[in-house]
Order: sequence, then C-alpha cells, then structure tokens
Amino acid sequence: MQLYIDNKNYSSWSMRPWVLMRHFGIPFEEVMVRFDSFEADSAFKATVNAVGPTGKVPLLVDEGFAVWDTLAIAEYLAEKFPTLPLWPVDQRQRARARSLCAEMHSGFGHLRNHCSQNLEASLPEVGARLIAEQPGVVSDLQRLQAMWTEALDQSGGPFLFGSFGITDAYFAPVVGRIRTYALPVSDIVNEYIANVWETPGVEAFVGEALAEKDFREFEEPYRKSAAG
Repeated sequence: MQLYIDNKNYSSWSMRPWVLMRHFGIPFEEVMVRFDSFEADSAFKATVNAVGPTGKVPLLVDEGFAVWDTLAIAEYLAEKFPTLPLWPVDQRQRARARSLCAEMHSGFGHLRNHCSQNLEASLPEVGARLIAEQPGVVSDLQRLQAMWTEALDQSGGPFLFGSFGITDAYFAPVVGRIRTYALPVSDIVNEYIANVWETPGVEAFVGEALAEKDFREFEEPYRKSAAG
C-alpha cells in the first residue's frame, strides 16, 4: 500500500492515517507530495490526480485501488485488518467512537481556522490572544474537552476508548494544536494529551515533521520565519 501525504509539519489530515498505520504496524510506502500551489496545473495536483480523483491528500492506494478521505481510509483499514483493534469491540462504543470522529471531521471550524497545524512552532502568545479574542475557539475547546472527558471517564483511559485506536489517531493533530498554542485544558485532558504524544506513531510522525525544516510562508499566519 502507498499512502500519499503532504508536508508533515503542516498537514493535519495526512497525520491521521499515517499515525494509525504506523502505530498498528500496518506496512505502507509513504509518498510525500509537497504542496506547491492551489492551481489545477500545479505539480502537486498533477501527481495526486494521477492516482486519485480529488487532487487531495491523504490518499491510500492498495494494489491500484484508491481510497481518499481520512474516515474512508480508516474504515478500509479496519475491514482489511479485522484482527487489529482499530475500533472498539463493543457495538455502542464503536458507534460512539465513529460519532466523535465524524464530529471532528465536520466541525471545530474556529479551532481549525485560527489554530492551524504547525508542529515545530511554539505559539503560546497567539493561543492566549485567541482565547481572549475568539469566542468560537473557546467554544470549540470546551466541546472538545467535554467529549474527551466523557469518553475517558467511561473507558478509564489512558485513551478515549481504553486502548489507542482510530479515534485517538483522528484527534492527534488536535493534540498538536493544543500543544503548539498552549491552549488551557483540564488536568484529565492534559494527561490524555501526554499519552497521545508519547505513542510510537505520534512520536515518529512528530520527529519526522521537526526534521523537515521546510518553512512555507503561505502556511504561516503567525510567523515570518522558522525562528519566529
């Protein structure tokens, strides 16, 4: 299988399936396609369109069969590797896990827009300003903490449904955002963040993101250089 992704430092969508596959030891070939332009004739679009119809990453290709969208990729992997505990075993817990992923997939627009992924950056002053000036970010953060706390209380942790799974991989980029912008969270959420950050897949992804050293100005609303 080949997993087409963008730059690790900035691409939250790429992070999700990469972390999931790495954590569970699912073999794949990484195909890094550096994003260069939104134009239809860009090198990025040409490369991705040659293997899938959307011109976007992540994109999983399994023996020539393309699967796009992070949720579809996660479901495909869960069916292809049914012995791996990617989803909770219990039916209702599995439905709840899917609900959380779907809510992340379609929601939290304020957090996404104002706190873009930037794993190498440390922007606590930006985070403090956003909390003071952007009620939408505060609302998104409150909802995020509520859903995580409920899941952790019910499962007993250390991950949302006990053991690490699709849902935790799905929220790994959000964990990164909270760290980058030093957003204020409760003790139980802080502990969950630490647990996610120390998993092998997340550690590997972050380590490779930090090694990229590929500053891209159009991805940087708050910095003019890698030095800040």
